[in-house]
Amino acid sequence: MFTQLLEVLGADRLVWQDLANCRGADPDLFFPERGASTRTAKSICRQCSVRTECLEFAITSSEKFGIWGGLSERERRRIRRERAVAAAAARRAG
Repeated sequence: MFTQLLEVLGADRLVWQDLANCRGADPDLFFPERGASTRTAKSICRQCSVRTECLEFAITSSEKFGIWGGLSERERRRIRRERAVAAAAARRAG
């Protein structure tokens, strides 16, 4: 699946992943069971130098699960909604 993602997006667009703090970490931290704590994952993300790139990837690719860029799906959904509202307002104004 990752190889297919690289083909679709182009390998150079995912170079940030090589620099991510979560690289090599337990994936269960970032994809917790429903109701489990996300505190550790978010803590790792807070210290990450590519947090912005990670978050933007998750938002633009509509990642539905996990902690990406330090935010949950619910938090990312809010950002997508805010962006959609802002884009609609810009279209109306412009």
